[in-house]
Amino acid sequence: MGSALAWGAVAASSLVIGALLGLARRWPDVQVGVVLAFGAGALISAVSFELVEEGTSVGGSGAVGIGLAAGALAYFAADRALDRRGGGGGGSALALGAFLDGLPEQAVLGMSIAAGEGVSISLLVAIFVSNLPEAIGSATEMRAAGRRPEQIRRLWIAVAVVCALASLAGYAIADATGGDLRAGIDGFAAGALLVMLTDSMIPDAHGRAGRVTGLVTVLGFAIATALSNLSA
Repeated sequence: MGSALAWGAVAASSLVIGALLGLARRWPDVQVGVVLAFGAGALISAVSFELVEEGTSVGGSGAVGIGLAAGALAYFAADRALDRRGGGGGGSALALGAFLDGLPEQAVLGMSIAAGEGVSISLLVAIFVSNLPEAIGSATEMRAAGRRPEQIRRLWIAVAVVCALASLAGYAIADATGGDLRAGIDGFAAGALLVMLTDSMIPDAHGRAGRVTGLVTVLGFAIATALSNLSA
């Protein structure tokens, strides 16, 4: 159980690192756009190979499909609620996406450790690499929207702590879960990610970086896909 928490903390630490990088200096729009585009490519790879493919292999496409719908609807509803309360924009959508996909992703990481499969290096790297641009972009936008740096740091530390604890929860419930539940959890993360990517991350990246966005997104996808071949 301790190893699940430790690896969960390693994966979630990139959220805090990314937020600190976003606050360290003023990032030009083009640089933020490039970072977001790279992260979008990495996340598309994670959806394809670490979530949907893995989910269908352990539980079947039906459970993944249900999870996809649930994750997409959860992100959509939460994002609309933020907009109604005046909290949309300013990096909030990226923070919400990091939270909603981070919880199930890290729960799956804990389940893998509990099942004796060891640490999935590909999943760990995918989580770590994709967290960075989400946090950098969100922290940068929050700062530009007028939020105080200490508020932004507290927010991302809280998100990281909750996500790390999700790995512990995944480890704890692993024996009571079947393949269908794990597939549904994978699907939930994938659904939340896909809505966040299409509604927020990719449009924001294109608006900041312009035509280079597509090329950088493919680069992020290619590197993350190559890393997905790693195993432990």
